[in-house]
Amino acid sequence: MKKFISAKMINLADPRIGSKVIFKTDDFFAAAHRILNIETPVFKDGLFDKHGKWMDGWETRRRRSKGFDYLILKLGKPGKIFDIDIDTTHFNGNQPTYASLEGCLSKTKPNKKTKWISLLSKKKTWAKPKP
Repeated sequence: MKKFISAKMINLADPRIGSKVIFKTDDFFAAAHRILNIETPVFKDGLFDKHGKWMDGWETRRRRSKGFDYLILKLGKPGKIFDIDIDTTHFNGNQPTYASLEGCLSKTKPNKKTKWISLLSKKKTWAKPKP
């Protein structure tokens, strides 16, 4: 039954349907748009860019103040969310300690009056082993 249901689902965060990052607090080490990559994560040994080791995902600078880094994605299509995958493959030691996810339905860019709902409460993350 699960395979039948998953065959009908699409990735609402897929950039090919118009999903994009519309805000990020920081993306000094690796561009935030990389979080939408639909390909299997890759590790490129010895590859560097202007910010240091190239990473296949979003990476911010280490915070020196209170708070946390976050980004806002605009999904390309409206839909019901059944599954969430926060993939930390190859981020061994520099992945976030915790992650959470909120969503809203808005026809305009979210602002201070936007009502957000929790989709994933704060969860401890872990480094996934290399595939």
